[in-house]
Amino acid sequence: MTYVDAFVAAVPTQNKEKYRKHAEEAAVFFKKHGVLSIVECWGDDVPKGEVTDFYGAVKAKDDETVVFSWIVWPDKATRDTNNQKVFEDMEAAGSDMSEMPFDGKRMIFGGFQPILEV
Repeated sequence: MTYVDAFVAAVPTQNKEKYRKHAEEAAVFFKKHGVLSIVECWGDDVPKGEVTDFYGAVKAKDDETVVFSWIVWPDKATRDTNNQKVFEDMEAAGSDMSEMPFDGKRMIFGGFQPILEV
């Protein structure tokens, strides 16, 4: 079964196109190392919660939009073997992916093992 890395971040709304380009550049390296698919979603209908919500999870400011993304790997072993290689390739290629168009310290992420795929 596949393995999924998921991410939620707060991106300054004015940086939408910068974020899209940043993600597009990174995707080339991830795909080279076995990623099956990458989905980047710009928040469009993200409700504020009474107890918790996406905004609170990433401490989004009024001028930021919540982004939800996921990367699908063939399996966890491929992800574990190749994830670091992705970033090494970016650095070797001179791609400065460290200049993210958002505050990476407020991004939340994790690896997930699917329990149902339909």
